[in-house]
Amino acid sequence: MNGIDPQAWLTATLTAIVKGHKPSQIDDLLPWNYHSNA
Repeated sequence: MNGIDPQAWLTATLTAIVKGHKPSQIDDLLPWNYHSNA
């Protein structure tokens, strides 16, 4: 999946949503926009 860990991406995405990520910026959470902090 675009060279990323799917579990890490899903965890980060769900965490961002729970913490109040703005719906108008939902594109930021798509897999191809994900950047691992590792």
